Amino acid sequence: MTPDEGRTDQGTGRRPAGRSDDELWAFVRAERAALAEDLAGLTAEQWRHGTLCGEWDVEDVVAHLVAAASTTRWAWLRSMVGARFRPDVHNRRRIDEHRGGTPAATLDRFRAVVGSTTAPSRDTAAYLGEVVVHAQDVRRPLGLTRVPGVAALTAVADFFARRDFAVASRTHAAGLTLEADDGPFRAGEGPRVTGSTLALVMAMAGRPAYLEELDGPGVPLLRGRLSAA
Repeated sequence: MTPDEGRTDQGTGRRPAGRSDDELWAFVRAERAALAEDLAGLTAEQWRHGTLCGEWDVEDVVAHLVAAASTTRWAWLRSMVGARFRPDVHNRRRIDEHRGGTPAATLDRFRAVVGSTTAPSRDTAAYLGEVVVHAQDVRRPLGLTRVPGVAALTAVADFFARRDFAVASRTHAAGLTLEADDGPFRAGEGPRVTGSTLALVMAMAGRPAYLEELDGPGVPLLRGRLSAA
């Protein structure tokens, strides 16, 4: 399900971003292409570098993004049933399936799906969020500083504040006012958390590394939730 223009964001009284699927997929293509550009110059050592995704290295994250852009709803369901609905097992199998024989081959596979609109569901904003978040999972540890456009980030932030999907973003944000200082995003009611739209997106996605970029009386509560998760 994509953002619904006829629905109001919980706690704000305003309509969500209401981006069309075509607009969202255009953002996805742009963010995939930008990540592929960043990956083109990596050394062999950098491909094995740790990321913000726990035990996954850079190549694991890229293979995961290839899998996400190559898996239909029924293929996803078969994979999850085969993994006995254990997401970690499902993800590991799909990473192994879509990893190339070398990092260069994995990057070629990623480039091949830059324009893909294949996804396990119609939650297009969630798949935009996946590439935005995982790109930063890779970039931050490597010291790469590319920041997605505010329009794309706002679409992700609006979705994350309204729904738990692949990440417990709505749960992390519950009872807080989140407000971007570089764009129009605002959601929720409660102790305030302010910062860039990117930092808010990454915090909602459960990345504690971005808490240092946020301010406000709600930050300690948010920090406690991410620590507990």
